[in-house]
Amino acid sequence: MRQRHTIDAWGTKLYFDCEGIDFDSAAAFSEIHAFVTLVDDLFSTYRQDSVVSQVRSGRMDIASAPADVIEVANLCAIAKDLTDGAFDPWSVPGGFDPSGYVKGWAADKCADIAQENGAQHVQVNCAGDLALRGGFNDAGVLKPWSVGISNPDNTQEVVHVVEIGDGAIATSGDYERGAHIHDPYTKMIAIGALSASVIGPDAGLCDALATALMVAGKDGAKWFGLPELASYSAWVVNRNENTAWSVNDI
Repeated sequence: MRQRHTIDAWGTKLYFDCEGIDFDSAAAFSEIHAFVTLVDDLFSTYRQDSVVSQVRSGRMDIASAPADVIEVANLCAIAKDLTDGAFDPWSVPGGFDPSGYVKGWAADKCADIAQENGAQHVQVNCAGDLALRGGFNDAGVLKPWSVGISNPDNTQEVVHVVEIGDGAIATSGDYERGAHIHDPYTKMIAIGALSASVIGPDAGLCDALATALMVAGKDGAKWFGLPELASYSAWVVNRNENTAWSVNDI
């Protein structure tokens, strides 16, 4: 039987959908709630006492930060290199801000915790970043998850559908939160795309790549020719045209 659960955290909502565990009693969700709290303690840029805020203000050296923060910083550095600097948490005003990686990274971690505790057919949705495990059980028939991508000009309209068994999808755009993505090259608001969705095995990297495509637009298509990104694909809506493009056969 499918179970659903919602957690209010990080200024958004996390939605869980899975089988095999009871949300009200499973130890998995005590562990997930503890992890969600930890993520806020470590990475919130809205709390002056968070670890990232202490790093940003110079009160803590990142080398002295907890292991999760160092892990995310290292992963951000890899994403920066893969995207030729279009994803660059160090260029954000105020200092290191890994928010464009953390949401997907944390969704993956939550899905893994649930799965390790016996959950099956897991979906974790963190403000549009989805971590998916084990496909969707449709009355005993295993199917990939069908995920719709919204029209950025009309979010009630689905303009593209992708199917994912195990993996992730992250979408970045300015149609819900307004123009908020920093362009590391111009130091202004990113104008490379209207929205960008990336599908791949790692939700954190999907999140970073989607953010980077908002900066680079079509110039970012070349990244997906890298061996490290062979298992990733993208679907991008152009900003100034009523058109979209894709890469790696999404």
